[in-house]
Amino acid sequence: MADIATLTLSGLTAAFLLGVFVWVVRLEDWRSYTPVVGGGGAGGGYAGEERAHKPSGIVRWLTTVDHKDIGLMYGVFAVLAFAWGGVAVMLMRLELVTPTTNFVDSTLYNGLLTSHGITMLFLFGTPMLAAFSNYFVPLLIGADDMAFPRINAIAFWLLPPGAVLIWSGFFLPSLAPAQTSWTMYTPLSIEQPNPAVDLMLLGLHLTGVSATMGAINFVATIVTERGEAVNWANLDIFSWTVLTQSGQIIFAFPLLGSAIVMLLLDRNLGTTFYALGEGGGPLLWQHLFWFFGHPEVYILVLPPMGLVSYILPKFTGRKLFGFKFVVYSTLALGVLSFGVWAHHMFATGIDPRLRAGFMAVTISIAIPSAVKTFNWIATMWNGRLRLTAPFLFCVGFIANFIVGGVTGVFEASIPVDLLLHDTYHVVAHFHYVIMGGIAFAVFAGIYYWFPIYTGRMYQQTLAKWHFWLTMVGTNLTFFPMIILGYAGMPRRYATYDLSVGPELLFTALHRSATLGALLLAFGQIIFVWNLVQSWLEGPKVTDGDPWDLKETDQHGREWAWFERQRETALATDGGVASEASETSSGSSDGGKTTDGDESAAERADD
Repeated sequence: MADIATLTLSGLTAAFLLGVFVWVVRLEDWRSYTPVVGGGGAGGGYAGEERAHKPSGIVRWLTTVDHKDIGLMYGVFAVLAFAWGGVAVMLMRLELVTPTTNFVDSTLYNGLLTSHGITMLFLFGTPMLAAFSNYFVPLLIGADDMAFPRINAIAFWLLPPGAVLIWSGFFLPSLAPAQTSWTMYTPLSIEQPNPAVDLMLLGLHLTGVSATMGAINFVATIVTERGEAVNWANLDIFSWTVLTQSGQIIFAFPLLGSAIVMLLLDRNLGTTFYALGEGGGPLLWQHLFWFFGHPEVYILVLPPMGLVSYILPKFTGRKLFGFKFVVYSTLALGVLSFGVWAHHMFATGIDPRLRAGFMAVTISIAIPSAVKTFNWIATMWNGRLRLTAPFLFCVGFIANFIVGGVTGVFEASIPVDLLLHDTYHVVAHFHYVIMGGIAFAVFAGIYYWFPIYTGRMYQQTLAKWHFWLTMVGTNLTFFPMIILGYAGMPRRYATYDLSVGPELLFTALHRSATLGALLLAFGQIIFVWNLVQSWLEGPKVTDGDPWDLKETDQHGREWAWFERQRETALATDGGVASEASETSSGSSDGGKTTDGDESAAERADD
């Protein structure tokens, strides 16, 4: 009977997929609609297309397939997820101020730990990078829009239900939060009867499908939709990193989806994929998860590296040093990232010969990252540096990435890793790369392109306050964790009241980390205030070159597009309307104007 049911289900699935394929093939003019005002990209819309205004209000955002609108929606979603993950970690850090339980019991602590990790990786990191990629890759390569605009929209709309499923354990009174940690190791993730674990796994599956659809779209766009003037030799470095990242996603995320499906089957249908003795055992999950999990680190870090490589030269007065080698190192990271997954498993008892091989590859993967770091430093050397907020965040990225990279090289050594495995040293290494690196590059990109997607300029003083609070807070939070790791403090523990051990040292270091986290939180409040207030009321940009990039021959294609948009708006509306503000942000023309004051470029430069 089971075989008959399986065959029947397979037949119905095949018939459904065939029907979907036939329906898609028979659609007429399926790529014709791009709701643009003044052009979707450098080309200004598809040939022969009648220009039409977008619908207003909520209908616009629910129905849009414009890459710029979708990029903005990705960005707003990611910022909200970042806030959720930040609240979760603040509750954990406040709990760790003292060695004993304060106000968060172990169940809630483990739930917050799980939610924080999954939220920051899958609901903030990947969507925030997709926000930049969606908005700017078509502009940078001279494309009208993404290759598949409707698939682009579908990929975004899979994320909100995925987030609801992942966070459902906190919303539904009959459930407790999932407590598997973000790695979801078996047998713990199988033995927990909590239905919130199943909902979380389904939500993760949706986010993986979303990322895969977006990756296929980016590959198709960059390969086939480039403008006539854009070839592989002059493709910008950010698009190179997005292309490499998309290739990684296509290979890595489907594997995670398969592993999650097998975990769901083990939990609900009694299969034995991860059962000890009958199936692959708990180590099978670790192999499958980390074969996805370590490329995921580079999926998250490559586009930020591209942002730094693209933005840093704009404020040094020089072109990126060693452009070709930065591209080659990007491709090398994309390939090598799939060959180092078992360094997460040095302590599991795998064959020592295998461990040695993975140690060698793990240490060698530091070389392409070092190439990028030296090229960034060489780009700044003897340059005409302008200490704007985007430049400061790029420098902060480099400094934090060096600390994260050096600590990673130590952990790549098997003897050292056996001592530091599952301690706070691993937490520090990972967060120096994620928060100290990726988030800094994201902030640099937001500030650098702020005039394009809002038509306004932000408050420079608040942006610098944001940088210094974030820089100091990051190091005050995570550097003590390096010492905690060497002192032997295990990670994922809600309490640390020890009968023997350096309890006073642990307490002092945790309090330092909590103080740093409070500074970080305050810095992000300033960031959100500056972002929202400037978007609504900031002074309008009166120049198509707000950063004075033409002086150093750094005026990119996206700024040329922005300049054309402004000229079109001036010709159409007599200089009253701000095209970039209306078409990119959808906000009304409120707040202050420049009215003959210093230009936005002068306010941007220090």
